[in-house]
Order: sequence, then structure tokens, then C-alpha cells
Amino acid sequence: MEKWLYFRIKFNYNSMYEYISGKKASLSPDHAVIDINGVGYLLHISMTTYEDIKSSVSPSLFVHLYVREDQMELYGFSTEYERNLFRLLISVSGVGTNTGRLILSALSPRDVQQAILSNNIAVFKSVKGIGSKTAQRIILDLKDKVFKEFSTGSDFESRAIDIDTEEAYNALVALGFHRQKVRKALNEVVKTEDSDLTTEGLVKRALKIMT
Repeated sequence: MEKWLYFRIKFNYNSMYEYISGKKASLSPDHAVIDINGVGYLLHISMTTYEDIKSSVSPSLFVHLYVREDQMELYGFSTEYERNLFRLLISVSGVGTNTGRLILSALSPRDVQQAILSNNIAVFKSVKGIGSKTAQRIILDLKDKVFKEFSTGSDFESRAIDIDTEEAYNALVALGFHRQKVRKALNEVVKTEDSDLTTEGLVKRALKIMT
């Protein structure tokens, strides 16, 4: 019975946490401790996330819960986009959570996505500990998945590497708007605007559409 319960929890781990928001108790380039009502949550982070939240007093991090028989680990990401890439990376055989985080520390999420879509093995080989075989496996296993995840045809989704659009999406979802409604509103904003907007501008225009 206990064994069955363990595997059931392991199977459903990604649904347990979506994001964590709270006071930044401590921060280093590889982890953050977020205080929520007196409880400190330690989240492993990448350098990308570190740079994004180092000036924030109360950051909000998207969460990935990694479960093993002997422990559970939380990984935090400043954007949902980075978390999605991390989950794709660790789905590749031979790429564990530490390697996935290392890749996202050495490379920006945009660089990772572009390297996969352009078959750029050299970019992954530039990351310490990543050899030719692993680089080839990442590209082979993820090219179709990355294309499907981030380039599904709509203007907003094809602009997933645009950090302003990504931040606007995350901010609106955090305000309580349904994800599908947010995507539809941002799609409309992107299609009708002649020039790129800042995160604040995207949020304001989307709010006018949704409210």
C-alpha cells in the first residue's frame, strides 16, 4: 500500500505546486529561500532566475517539484517559459535536474530554444559537462516538442521568447485571469499593435480587453 501511494504521488508531482510568492529570506546564485508566513521554502534556481529576482524583495517563482525515494526538491523559475524548458530538458535521457539547471545557468532560455530549433550542437557543448552525444540527444529528442510548445502559430505563442510578453502573461495569470483568456487577449494586443510594447503596456492593453 505504501509503495502504491509513493508511485501515485510521484506520478502527480507536477500538479502539487504552481508558484510560490513570498519574502526573499536569502538568495545565492544557485538557490533562494522564500519565507511564507514564517516557513522558509528552499528552491534551487538557475543563474537566469537569480539575475531576474536579485533586486526583488518579494519574488514570485514558478515551481517544479522533483520527487525521489529519499527526498523532494523544489526548483524555482522567474518565468513559466524557463520552467517549461527545464521540464523538457530533464525529460531527455541522461539529463538530470542538476544538468538542466546548469544548462539554463550557462545559456538563456532563448538561447536554449534557438539552439534546439537550429540543430546547434556547439551551443550545448559550450556548457561544462555537456558532450557531443548529450547535445545531439537533447536536440533530437526535443526539437519537435519545442516547436510544438513554443511555436504553435499564433502571434503570442510564436513570440514566447519575448520576455515582455512572457512577463505580461505571468502577471495577468497571477492576478487571477484564466490562462486561455490571457493568451487570447495578448494575441489580440500583439496583432493590433504596430510596435512592441513594454510589459506594462501589454498588461494595460490586455486588461482593457478582458475587463
